[in-house]
Amino acid sequence: MAHVGVPSGTARKRRSVALLATGVLTIPVLAGCTSDSEDPTSVAVQQDIAPASRDRIADGSTLDWAIDAVPATLNAYQADADSATSRVTGALLPSLFPLDAQGEPTLNPDYLESAKVIEREPKQVVLYKLNQQAVWSDGREIGAPDFVAQWRALSGKDSAFWTARNAGYERIEKIERGKDDLQVRVTFSKPYADWRSLFSPLYPKEVTGSPASFNDGARTTLKNTAGPFRLRGVSKAKGTVVLDRNPRWWGDRAKLESLVFRAVKPEDRTEALTKGTVDVADVDAAAAHSVTLAARYRGGNGQPAHGPGADTTPASALRSWALANGSDEEAAETARAARKKNQEAIAVYAADQKALSAFAVRKSLEPAYTQLALNGESGPLSDDRVRRAIARTLDRQELADTVLKPLGLPANPPGSHLALAGQPGYKDGSGALGDRDTKEARALLADAGWTPGGAARRTEDVKAGSEAEKTGKDAKDEAKQSPSPTASGKAGKEKDADKAEKDDKASRDEGTYIVGDDKPGERPAGDSEVKAQDRQTGGAAGAYAPAGTAAPAAGAAKTRLGKDGKPLTLRFVLPSGPGSQSLRAVGDRIVAMLDSIGISTQITKVDDDSYFKDHIASGAYDMALYSWPATAFPATDGRPIFAKPEPATDGSLLVEQNYTRVGSDHIDQLFDRAVAELDTDASRDLLKQADARIWAAAGSIPLYQRPQLVAVDKKLANIGAFGFASPRYQDIGFTGQEAAGSPANRKK
Repeated sequence: MAHVGVPSGTARKRRSVALLATGVLTIPVLAGCTSDSEDPTSVAVQQDIAPASRDRIADGSTLDWAIDAVPATLNAYQADADSATSRVTGALLPSLFPLDAQGEPTLNPDYLESAKVIEREPKQVVLYKLNQQAVWSDGREIGAPDFVAQWRALSGKDSAFWTARNAGYERIEKIERGKDDLQVRVTFSKPYADWRSLFSPLYPKEVTGSPASFNDGARTTLKNTAGPFRLRGVSKAKGTVVLDRNPRWWGDRAKLESLVFRAVKPEDRTEALTKGTVDVADVDAAAAHSVTLAARYRGGNGQPAHGPGADTTPASALRSWALANGSDEEAAETARAARKKNQEAIAVYAADQKALSAFAVRKSLEPAYTQLALNGESGPLSDDRVRRAIARTLDRQELADTVLKPLGLPANPPGSHLALAGQPGYKDGSGALGDRDTKEARALLADAGWTPGGAARRTEDVKAGSEAEKTGKDAKDEAKQSPSPTASGKAGKEKDADKAEKDDKASRDEGTYIVGDDKPGERPAGDSEVKAQDRQTGGAAGAYAPAGTAAPAAGAAKTRLGKDGKPLTLRFVLPSGPGSQSLRAVGDRIVAMLDSIGISTQITKVDDDSYFKDHIASGAYDMALYSWPATAFPATDGRPIFAKPEPATDGSLLVEQNYTRVGSDHIDQLFDRAVAELDTDASRDLLKQADARIWAAAGSIPLYQRPQLVAVDKKLANIGAFGFASPRYQDIGFTGQEAAGSPANRKK
């Protein structure tokens, strides 16, 4: 299910160099501020998939699996590939190193006999030995020509291939056939620690062999596949992608006869479950609650445990009408009609509850975390002291509890940007920033010049024409002259000041209000330079105010903070759609926490569809909530998220996927060293150092790992909340001899 706050296609993009949640300073290694992954609080939540041995799974039947929409493309390497693309291709194409439950890549014996680094000097060489039974659905062996074609398509050397990523492939120098086509030698021009991330999924050379076939040939069809299933057809009109068993599959035979991915909008999934049009669906907390309540259905007499008329009997209904309206014929007829209507409502509700009671909610923690992003491009948040103050004001435990405790899931705030609890590379680096401390937060703000009452006065020696004295006209002129950076780094947008002023007024009328300010709609002014330089020189310096900086008195907490006559007001952008209630609930708590130390927030609620594209990616926010998926390859996938923005020739910023616009040369260098380090432990140590610096920079504050809630037919096994693990599609199926209740036995 798509989530507001997760960049679309993130799983694919993070593997490249980029989930709306509903997404990135130079200090030495920080001794004593981190905890090893052996800490019991870092244990990962196990997947919830109702595991069963294959001999307990019935052979045959059809499974309907809800997806958000029919994928725009079946080419996972194109820009518009999304989670549905990954879900479908996972059943059709080779994945050489699927992830296990701990988020570690593991060799897939269906495709590989072995794969390992056989040479490190003078250059890294990886030798793949392919399973000799592995064939494409046309009968051709999977072999070296497929590897060569995919490398050439994704290397970035030929712009005729419309690719969304080339991470790792650009490091390959050559690919050669070994003793035969079943041995593939890959030589790298530069060492690449994440070589296991390559060639998954692997496409046949018929797709990757030419720009025409790559760009258009695999968007709506895949004629040649090599998974437990093959593609029968894609119908955008019906909203379905239908897969059948692959008769040439050499591995464990798929238990399901067919697998149907059916497009169902998230808000329509409870109804789809009730009507029996899907068997599996990612759901939100409200839908999960409906399924849980249905489990209390009593049955027997047709009465639900809860619902309309649960305590009403026909006799009591008629007696109520007689008492209220007398015993004349008209009243009696009205009573009979009301009784019938009530009984019909009860019957409908009972039927719906009975249908939902056939499902269970399987839950785990999704391999993704939601963060508070602080945009350091300009304004107050360009000062790292202000960002750190905000971070140290937050009660991350309270925010995690808000989302996860009602669901019965562990609520341990993430301690890393680059790994999640349970992954081998996980280590809590949050000590580089410091624990929650509102007194220290106020001291940091005071050191940055933001003091109680500062909004009510101006510094007397401000020079004429300075930022503090600019009139509204000056500000509009500056806005016309200053290009706005875009996520792509291409031509910056020219914003018309008058139009922006009208847009601001419209947003105030529709969904913008300010907490802690008597001037609705007023926006904080700020400069246009990124101030993400490395302030730290030792220890965790910079996470604290300079020695001797006094925090304002406790009684001043409710006084608005300001500087040079301007209030400290931050633009907080939140999604407004029905699927983003949890983000808004978290946002409300953050607002209250900031309000307690005198920071005002201008809250703007926007449509889910425009939330990421028009606000996060474009930088039109100060604070926002969105998510990044976890990865088994953080050295590759993390760098573009936390890379230091670079100025483009047109004056905009090249931010890659670093939508907070906060970074440093040292962080970039640590990523570069980690991705080139072939010793796994040494590479992880470098990433832990990078993570400590990311914490200290305070552009991204991880708040909680997202819940994963999946409604699943109770008779289904080996499917549900997978967590990190890749699904084994061939093992999914209905338990029991007849698989009763499966879509194959239901009238659609």
